[in-house]
Amino acid sequence: MDLIQQALDRGAKNLSEYESKMVLSAYGIPVTREKTVSSEAEAAAAAAEIGYPLVLKGSGEAVSHKTELDLVALNIRDEQGLMETYQGFKNRKDVVVEEFLIQQMITGNRELMAGLKRDAQFGPCVMFGIGGVLAEILDDVTIRVAPLSEFDAQDMMGDIRAKKILDAFRGKPAVDRDALATLLMGLGKLGLENEAVAEVDINPIKLVNGKPVAVDALVVLDQKG
Repeated sequence: MDLIQQALDRGAKNLSEYESKMVLSAYGIPVTREKTVSSEAEAAAAAAEIGYPLVLKGSGEAVSHKTELDLVALNIRDEQGLMETYQGFKNRKDVVVEEFLIQQMITGNRELMAGLKRDAQFGPCVMFGIGGVLAEILDDVTIRVAPLSEFDAQDMMGDIRAKKILDAFRGKPAVDRDALATLLMGLGKLGLENEAVAEVDINPIKLVNGKPVAVDALVVLDQKG
């Protein structure tokens, strides 16, 4: 992809969240509605288009670990809150943020994750499991070697310990397994067609009417790929 090649040409080690989601979207993976902005006026215009409540994040290759840097603000409900948060991020002394991401706010308790890692022996491998803040604690993940068939993707869903989370839950619909399978197969295809992609991390994946949406994503590059 041109976007990946451009990042390699400038020596980037990873894509920004916005760029990462552009790559995912090209492979049929649903992502949040969002816009990058670099001024308060642009932020206000993007917010009016996307709608409140929304999320404000620091953006760019240099702030890939936004949560650890405390550059994520959730559930911003109006323009005043957006401007106050924007100014707070912009005036930080410990980190320079030149670009911001205005993002659709997606609520819900169920959080999944999916990813890709390039194994030296097997090549690109697709991962799926429980996401969000519990991902590292529960370590409930299953892996398949790309390419994935529809059967492989569906089989992964039944392979995690907490598979009941995919069923109807507290008045919420069951996960659209066909849509989730398409996401997982798309990840495998992405890895097979782009040797310079070393890793992909999509965490969390949240659900909108049962359909999976990538809320945060990071594509890590291999400059030797």
